[in-house]
Amino acid sequence: MEKKFYAVKKGIKPGIYTTWKECKENVNGVSGASYKGFSTEEEAKSFMGMENSNIDKDKTISDISYKSEAVAYVDGSYENTKKQYSYGVVMFYNGCEEHFAEKFSNPDMVSMRNVAGEIEGAKRAMQFCIDKGIKSLDIIYDYEGIEKWCTGVWQAKKPGTQAYKMYYDEAIKLVHINFIKVKGHSGNKYNDLADSLAKGALGIGI
Repeated sequence: MEKKFYAVKKGIKPGIYTTWKECKENVNGVSGASYKGFSTEEEAKSFMGMENSNIDKDKTISDISYKSEAVAYVDGSYENTKKQYSYGVVMFYNGCEEHFAEKFSNPDMVSMRNVAGEIEGAKRAMQFCIDKGIKSLDIIYDYEGIEKWCTGVWQAKKPGTQAYKMYYDEAIKLVHINFIKVKGHSGNKYNDLADSLAKGALGIGI
């Protein structure tokens, strides 16, 4: 079977996916969702770059300059049948690499799908630093709300995002947090690993 590439320009998490299932999860229920299937990755990338300037501004792995004691790649996933979401975190600190993953079914968060998982992943990274006495953290993410709810660029209106903002406000009293956005599903090794960890927590792809 010929491989397909699904470009989601407007959806829960814009990016390029290689299965219809992942594409569908990111456009279902999204008003004005924009997506299209292609036979080559180059065509999908071209489609993504036509109108979405935010994607062009995202960093690739070669652009990233780490400035903190710890670095965390975070991502989230969602399983619609069980109404569960999860996070995956790849953490680097003091020359060591650690992996974290966990699933949840909080009714206040589940409507946010995989974004809810990415929020929990960011919180897990912050808590890791607090527990270890780490004073600075780079959070590498691919959904812009992970940063914008914290910094106030986006207003936290839902219980889940309000709780996340409060968590961040307490965390920055102890840890300096630097946010770095990367393209989702663009071949970033550790971002893709965080995605796999999140899926694994839900039993997806195992």
